[in-house]
Amino acid sequence: MNLSERLERIASNVPPNVKVADIGSDHAYLPIYLVQKGIATSAVAGEVNDGPFKGADRHVRENGLADFISVRKGDGLAVLQPGEVDVITIAGMGGYNIREILEAGKEKLVGVTRLVLSPQGDSDRVRIWLQNHGWKLIDEDILTEDERIYEILVAERGEMNITDPMQLEFGPFNLERKHPRVIDRVDYEQGKIRRALASIEKAPTENGLARKEELLARRAQLEEVRNHVQS
Repeated sequence: MNLSERLERIASNVPPNVKVADIGSDHAYLPIYLVQKGIATSAVAGEVNDGPFKGADRHVRENGLADFISVRKGDGLAVLQPGEVDVITIAGMGGYNIREILEAGKEKLVGVTRLVLSPQGDSDRVRIWLQNHGWKLIDEDILTEDERIYEILVAERGEMNITDPMQLEFGPFNLERKHPRVIDRVDYEQGKIRRALASIEKAPTENGLARKEELLARRAQLEEVRNHVQS
């Protein structure tokens, strides 16, 4: 099974000899890869949508792995029993959705020792959730795939105390390493600010002027991040 670069990087953060659940598994490419490579001893592929669920089930059977990978249809962590797996991966959706999945399925995290999460946007929401629920980041990454920016957050049980809003947004590891892809994130956010400011200029209002001050302050914060990464 050949994976995209994003899924390969996610797979590289799954430790060996574990039971894995891939939530929102699409066509079960990641669980198939992990079992074929001997990284996972078994896996659960969870999918809420009928089409991907059927595709996942078909791919697992075509690869002769039905005895090792359980394909289940359900919403988020509802496909799991507490203590059933060691590692959970969630990828291919926004950070808000990932946070909602974790929050709704908190009781299913019993026995889980590692989370490998790949939000597309709103990664600060995920970091805040982790921090508030007894998880700490142990690694991070950013990459661009199909013109979309993805982050990878790897967390294990422990205490974390991030108060800097820029660290919550861009990631403490990413900023410490001056990850070049942080600039892509900054550029994306700056583009949204430019469009919002242009809209305010076309139709200025009292509320718009207050919003303009907020946008200018955020633009200055983003420039500080850019300068840090490029220094």
